[in-house]
Parts: sequence; structure tokens; C-alpha cells
Amino acid sequence: MVDEGAEEADRDVEPEDDDSGAVIAAVGRQVRLWREAAGLRAAELGAAIGYGENQVYKVEVGKRIPKPEFLDRADEVLGAGGKLAAMKKDVAEARYPKKVRDLARLEREAVELGSYSNHNLHGLLQTEEYARALYEMRRPSFSADQIGRYVAARMARQEIFDAEPLRMLTFVLEEVTVRRPLGGRAVARRQLEHILHVGRLRHVEIQVMPTDREDHAGMGGQFQLLKFDDGTAVAHWEGQLSNRLISDPKEVRIIELRYGIVRAQALTPRESLAFVEKVLGET
Repeated sequence: MVDEGAEEADRDVEPEDDDSGAVIAAVGRQVRLWREAAGLRAAELGAAIGYGENQVYKVEVGKRIPKPEFLDRADEVLGAGGKLAAMKKDVAEARYPKKVRDLARLEREAVELGSYSNHNLHGLLQTEEYARALYEMRRPSFSADQIGRYVAARMARQEIFDAEPLRMLTFVLEEVTVRRPLGGRAVARRQLEHILHVGRLRHVEIQVMPTDREDHAGMGGQFQLLKFDDGTAVAHWEGQLSNRLISDPKEVRIIELRYGIVRAQALTPRESLAFVEKVLGET
């Protein structure tokens, strides 16, 4: 029996994303080679793994991104010995938008990350339901597939908290990002509990910038600062319709200066966690 839900859950490759297309094309060729070696037609493979013949063809020609279940089932049926299933990680990354993959790569390579958020919580601090609420309120509206992809990509980036060696991760949050109940009261409560959990990790410091501050070095907008093992650094700025990676040393130094002042103006990490606890009690 064909799993129509699984078939609909996969998505076509975005033609403008060359990196993603190359990965999916390579995976598709491997599926076809293993199928032909097993002496099966596309329809027979589809029936054996719960997918339609058209779905199998699309995967094989690189026009469709297979879900992990597709590769697991195909690997077993075709006797690939784990070779097809091993491609799940590459395929998973290819499902994410290119700008998300690029940012995740920089975050993985960084030894220190600093972020100032002035509108909503930084993606690395978000719970899945908070992230989903953010994407669901976007205008123009995202499709259910787009929302699922973006949420999955955001959650995958949070592997940085467990990566060895530990990175130094610091966050400065505007008070409004802690108080605004995006997604509703229940979502907000779980999000605040998550902030408290993350903020107690030894390699993480979270600070809150009170709204009543009369002097504020971060009025130019939110940003992220990433420092690497070789002493270099880059900054990342995200606007309404575009993202910008700042690598010019002079501009990066300006962002470093501003971030240092912002951290000095905010509540200390200990005061900030106490503040979040207070807001949680009021929510």
C-alpha cells in the first residue's frame, strides 16, 4: 500500500539552490543504481517501501527530496547495507534553506557566539512551539511545508549547546522578548522555563536589557557575533527581507564594541535569570 501521506510530506528541490540540488541528485543516482542492481522496477520498489512509482522516479532524478523513512526502507529492501541510510544526514541538511545552512555552518565553526535580540528571542533559545508560532504569524503566510522546514532547521541548529568542545554562548535579550506571550500563555511559560534551563548551563550566559534603560548601545538593531579559533570574527545581521554577513574587520570591530557596551548596560546573568523567573511567575 502506498503511503500517500509520506509522499505528500516530501518536497521538490528548489532549482535556485545549487548546493541542495547537487546533494539530492547524488542521492537519487545511488537509489537508482541500487534499485537496478536489485532487478526491481520503480513501481516495485515503491510498492515495497510504501511510496508511489512517480515518487520513486522523482527521487531518482533529483527532483524530490526523500524523507529519512524513504532512505531507511529503500536501504533495507535493496540490501544496501546501510549505504543509503547513511545519506540521511546530508539529505536532512539539504532540506533546509541555503541561508539557514550557511548560518548553521558558521555557528558550528565558531568558538564563541554573542547575540543581541531586540524583537523576538534568538533562534538558538527558542522552543519548537515558540518557533512554530513565529513562522505561523509571518505575512505573507508560509505554507505548512515551509513552516515545517524552517522549524526543523532552527531546532537542528541547537545542537551547538552540546557540541564538544563547549562554545561560549552569550545572549542579550530585550525585556519585551521575554514578556511578549507569542503563541499564547502556555507556549510563553514553556519558553521562559527553557530560557532558565539554558541559562544555567556553564557555558551559557543570558542577560536581559530592561526597557527603562536611558542609555542603550544597541539601538541600531539586532545582530550576532561569531568568533573563530584562528582569531577572526564575523557578524550576522538579519533584517525584514534580507540577511547580511559582515566580515570587514573594521565593521566587525564596531559590532564587537557595541556588544560589549550592550552587555555592560544589561542586567547581569544572575539578575537576568531572577528577572525571567519573576516574569514566569506573572505569566
